[in-house]
Amino acid sequence: MSFKDATLIEVDSAVHEAHIAFLSYKNFSGKKRAEFLRAIADEIEALGDELVKTAMSETALPEARIIGERGRTTGHCRMFADYIQEGSWVEARVDTALPDRAPAPKPDIRKKMTALGPVVVFGAANFPLAYSTAGGDTASALAAGCPVIVKAHPAHAKTSELVAGAILKAMSKTGMPKGVFQHLHGAGFEVGQALVKHPNTKAVGFTGSFAGGKALFDLANQRPVPIPVFAEMSSINPIVLLPNSLKKNFESTASMLAASMVLGVGQFCTNPGLILAVEDDGLNQFIKHLSGALSKSLPAEMLHPGIANNYVKRMAEALSQKGVKLEVQSEAESKVGDKNQGRPTLASAPASEFLKNPALAEEVFGPFSLIIRCKDMGELNSVVSHLHGQLTATIIGDEEEIAKASNITNTLIDRAGRLIINGVPTGVEVCPSQNHGGPFPATTDSRFTAVGTDAIKRFARPVSFQNFPDSLLPDELKNKNPLGIWRIVNGEMTQKGW
Repeated sequence: MSFKDATLIEVDSAVHEAHIAFLSYKNFSGKKRAEFLRAIADEIEALGDELVKTAMSETALPEARIIGERGRTTGHCRMFADYIQEGSWVEARVDTALPDRAPAPKPDIRKKMTALGPVVVFGAANFPLAYSTAGGDTASALAAGCPVIVKAHPAHAKTSELVAGAILKAMSKTGMPKGVFQHLHGAGFEVGQALVKHPNTKAVGFTGSFAGGKALFDLANQRPVPIPVFAEMSSINPIVLLPNSLKKNFESTASMLAASMVLGVGQFCTNPGLILAVEDDGLNQFIKHLSGALSKSLPAEMLHPGIANNYVKRMAEALSQKGVKLEVQSEAESKVGDKNQGRPTLASAPASEFLKNPALAEEVFGPFSLIIRCKDMGELNSVVSHLHGQLTATIIGDEEEIAKASNITNTLIDRAGRLIINGVPTGVEVCPSQNHGGPFPATTDSRFTAVGTDAIKRFARPVSFQNFPDSLLPDELKNKNPLGIWRIVNGEMTQKGW
C-alpha cells in the first residue's frame, strides 16, 4: 500500500483546522485532556497484533522490540495524562497585591504556563512508535494543550496510518474538537517545508539526522515570525574508560559495550560511537575481548535501505581517514541473507589524529564504534575537552579513580545532557528525572528534554495576569483554587485557597 503526498492545499487546510481547534482545546481542563491521552493509549493497544505485524514488516525490527516500543508509547501517554491531571506542570505562581506598600504599591500578579499553539511533529525513522505518530513529541504537545499535525515517516507509513486511526478514534470517544490531531504523508521535502513555514505553526518536534534537523531549524528561523524547532539530531555518546579500572575489568567492560553497540543493529541515538582510553596493556586486552565479541555478532537487517546505505557510506568514510585502523568487522554470517545488513565494526585511531580531524567526531549511525587511543591522562583530558555536544557521556571506573578525574566529569557535564557511570547509554528510561537532550549538535536547544514529564515544557510558555478579577482568572490561579493543584502563593508552596 502506498500513500499519496499531501498537497499544499491540504497542508494549509490541516494547519488552519489545527489553529481553530487550538482556540478551544488550549482551555480544556487537564482532566479532559488526560482522558484523551488515556483513550489514545487504549486505542493503540486495541490494534493488537495488526500493529505489531505491520511495524515488523516495514522496519525489520523483531516482535519483542515492537511490543516493548508499543508499551513505551502508551506508557508515555498515560504518564502525561497523570501529570496534567495533577496540574502542577502549569507552575502556578501567585503574588497578591500590597496596595499600601511604600514607596510604590505592589500589583496583583499571577503566572502560569499556557500552550504555544499547533505543533508539527516529524515521525522518526528508527522508532516507528515511540518517536513517531503518537510518540513523546505528540503526547507532550497534546498534554500541553497544543493540536498536533504529524508528518508520517515514509519508511513506516502503514504503521503511522494505523496509529493515526487510533488517535482519531480516541478523539471521537472523548469529544475532542476537529483538527486537534491530523496526519499527513510526504515522502519528499515539500510537505515538511510547507508545514514549518505555515504562519499558524507554532513549534516543531523532530528526531532524525543532523542535516534534516538543521534544515528545519534554519527554515523556522527564516520565517517572518521565527518558531522553536526541538530537534534531536546527532550524538556519538563518548565512553571514557579510566585506566586503572580497565586493567582490572577489561573483559566485563568489553562484554557490556559489545552488547550495547549491537543492540538494535546500532540504530539508537544513544549508541556508543566513541570510546576514549589511555593506551596501555589494559586497553589492548579490552580491544582484544571487544573484537572477539563483535566478530561473533551476527549482522542484521537495518530499518530500511536508506539507513543501511548511509551506514556503509559513513563507515567507509571513517575508515578512510588518516590514522584509522580497522580492528574488527563481524565475520559471522546472517541467517537472513545480506539485505540491508548492518555489520558490527570496531576501529581505532590515535588521539593526535582525532584532535585535528573533525571527520572522526561525526556520527556513523549503526553498529560502529571508534576507539581513541590517548598516550596519557593529559591527552585524554584534551580529547574530552575537544568533544562537541552529546546526548550522553559515560565514565567507567571505580569511585576513587573517577573522583581523581573530576576534571573529566566536570567537562562532560558541559558537553552532555545525561552522564552515566559504569553503565551503557542505550536504554532511555521514561521517568520525570530523565533528560534526553544535550548541547548542539545533539539537539537544537539543550534546555529541554524529549523524554520524561519535562518534555511538556517545549510546547508551553509563561503568561502573567496582572490585576485580574478572580472571576476572569484561569482556574489554576483563582483564589479558591478549584483544581486543588500545588501553587506558590506569596513565596510559599500550598495546595489550598486563601
